[in-house]
Amino acid sequence: MVHAGWLALRDGEREPSTYSPTDELFTSDRSAMYGILIRTSGDRYGSEINGTRESGWGTGQNLDFQNTAAFLALRSEKPLEGAIREGLAEARLNPTLDRDLGHDVPDAQMVYWMKELTEIVLLDFLFEQQDRIGNIDFVREWTWAEEGQVRSRNATGAEAPAELAGRAAVLLKRTWINDNDAGGRAAYVDFAEKTHMLEKIRHMAPGTYRKLLALDRDFDRQGPLYAYYRDSFGLTSSQLGLLVRHAAHAAAILRESCRAGHLRFDLDPERFLVEGTSPAREVSCETP
Repeated sequence: MVHAGWLALRDGEREPSTYSPTDELFTSDRSAMYGILIRTSGDRYGSEINGTRESGWGTGQNLDFQNTAAFLALRSEKPLEGAIREGLAEARLNPTLDRDLGHDVPDAQMVYWMKELTEIVLLDFLFEQQDRIGNIDFVREWTWAEEGQVRSRNATGAEAPAELAGRAAVLLKRTWINDNDAGGRAAYVDFAEKTHMLEKIRHMAPGTYRKLLALDRDFDRQGPLYAYYRDSFGLTSSQLGLLVRHAAHAAAILRESCRAGHLRFDLDPERFLVEGTSPAREVSCETP
């Protein structure tokens, strides 16, 4: 597959008309090709975040993803600490998830995971991403609280370095998304939308919710963010329209959950790490 992809690029460079959509590979005057080679950081998560994928590609694996500990916690109606317990307990009923979670998952890790998954799901919903599951990575960090602030540094082993002695540093997996193809076109299947991920979320960071409402409002009024996307990325009117529609749909789903009292705005990993708790905040359902 990789070899065939490089051959397609080679043939396109020789004759642009053989590559479709041509505008996604070439500049408008056909004098240069777009492209990037990047050396990414991170290792691939196992089933603890990517899900077991035992139900096959597509809808099945996206539903499996929703049975991971962090997503089960996101789906829980309980307050944050209870949701964490519930998500872990239910996930551990699956032997594969239990193995990949390991013997001990710190509460702070779960809060970081929960917030990161809400962000990934929202981005995938907006951009019609069809190939996320199985492609979520992580980097390891030592994280600790110091004078009321959260500090972190890259981790190279399972033991905290000597200079962190006495700081109660926690080894966390912080989520990275390096694989971002298969999005941005109506031809792709938006599995976050198709499997109703946003409708199932019961916990969210206040800032994430407010930013979505602000994005939707800007797109609706064709404000500066709308102009930035329109003018900066070579999007077709169809691609831009897709993003605008999905932002409106995502905002409508989460706004309705908020109005119905189903959303708890309690995902604040840094506060949780510093204080050991992250109480739900009052957030307007209607305005950013």
